[in-house]
Amino acid sequence: MTSIQLAGKIAVVTGVSQGLGEALARRLVKEGCQVIACDINFEGVSQVCEQLENAAPFHLDITDYSQCEAVAMAVKERYGHIDILVANAGILISGDIDTLSTISFRKVIDVNLIGYFNTVKAFAPMMLAQKSGSIIQINSKSGKVGSYKNGAYAASKFGGIGLTQSLALEFAEANVRVNSICPGNLLNSPLWVNSLFKQYAKNQHTTEDAIREKYILQVPLKRSCEYEDIENMMVFLASDLASYVTGQAINVTGGQVMH
Repeated sequence: MTSIQLAGKIAVVTGVSQGLGEALARRLVKEGCQVIACDINFEGVSQVCEQLENAAPFHLDITDYSQCEAVAMAVKERYGHIDILVANAGILISGDIDTLSTISFRKVIDVNLIGYFNTVKAFAPMMLAQKSGSIIQINSKSGKVGSYKNGAYAASKFGGIGLTQSLALEFAEANVRVNSICPGNLLNSPLWVNSLFKQYAKNQHTTEDAIREKYILQVPLKRSCEYEDIENMMVFLASDLASYVTGQAINVTGGQVMH
């Protein structure tokens, strides 16, 4: 069912070739948006868009500001404006202080924090000019609390919340809202199933089943965070229902994080 709140809106989403980004793009199309789907993996994002009625694929490496600027110009030329920006693209490389290299640490910061900055810097001018818009960063509960042997990711996400709050202050007079969503652990997602369980089991010297049990037990609602939980918060923040909400980092963690 199309949402009257978002019908006809122009939405840019990064990191759409798979996983959460794909789910967010699909939900925005379902809500009636025209989606500009961006990803460094152009083949992957093109395949996603082939399955959607109102989605256009763009190649974008968010760590390269010149690419962000070029895509923003192309979007402005084609659509005239944007209403929603979902900064979802990100990476996770775990490791303790002994095993995590400076190169890996910098790569995580480059994608998750500088990439977020680059994306907003390129696309926000359209919103500021029209004096309306909603910017939504997909952050993490690791932006609120430290993450065991996962310092690079947590550092990047803590920084992201600081950037969200600062941009919210900067853009408030133009009626452009900036918020972060802080999901809990997406234990049923491809990222966890194909990668993180293996990474964490290795660096915590245990089994993948033990890691799953550990993270479920930390959640008062005793279940994994699912894509739909994040989608629902995104739709709210993108809509006029959230017209008085800006500068927030909203937990979607099943009660695991409460501040």
